[in-house]
Amino acid sequence: MTASDGNEPPPEGARFSPAAERNRQPILDALRQVLPMQGHALEIASGTGQHAAWFAAGLPGWAWQPSDAQPDAFGSVAAWCAQAGVANVREPVLLDVLATQWPSAGPAFTTLFDALYCANMLHISPWATCAALMQGAARHLAPQGVLILYGPYLEQDVPTSPGNRAFDDSLRQTDPAWGLRQLDDVLAQAAQAGLHLRLRITMPANNLLLVLGRKLASAARAA
Repeated sequence: MTASDGNEPPPEGARFSPAAERNRQPILDALRQVLPMQGHALEIASGTGQHAAWFAAGLPGWAWQPSDAQPDAFGSVAAWCAQAGVANVREPVLLDVLATQWPSAGPAFTTLFDALYCANMLHISPWATCAALMQGAARHLAPQGVLILYGPYLEQDVPTSPGNRAFDDSLRQTDPAWGLRQLDDVLAQAAQAGLHLRLRITMPANNLLLVLGRKLASAARAA
């Protein structure tokens, strides 16, 4: 890692998420397992920028493209990356997954990404964002690229933890369009875009890290 070891206070003008602080290292450990040594990643809904800074420092062979639907997040992303001293993070871009063009402002992406990463968005946005995320990932992923999702999900035949049940209730009280998503429903939307689950990793605090991609040629022939 570079400058920040997790003990410094947040940089001036930056937003701070305790959850992002707690989960950034377990997620980075998982990313190191599933990603090659180098590539080009697009982060959807970068939020505070804590993940962008931490992952860019921990994955120095990766170019990291932050994005968010709220431009007022960009200053926080820049502040965290400046504190971490990372040079492999590009300037954040405005990106609403529901928009027909990615990014939502300026020229469209012209190169494909080796990975798309999205944490904790699907349950705090309308359900329509799930299909939009999958369709956008299918458009912008390289042929062997992967979509990596992190967050809590509801699963058939898997008991929902009391904490996740309470979290789901609080989300729906805040906005009826929000709430934890059924994993089968998410994977169904992914399949419609040609993306399929490759790996499911159990993470701390009842979260999952999901790796999705197109069917590999060998798997397609076997099918």
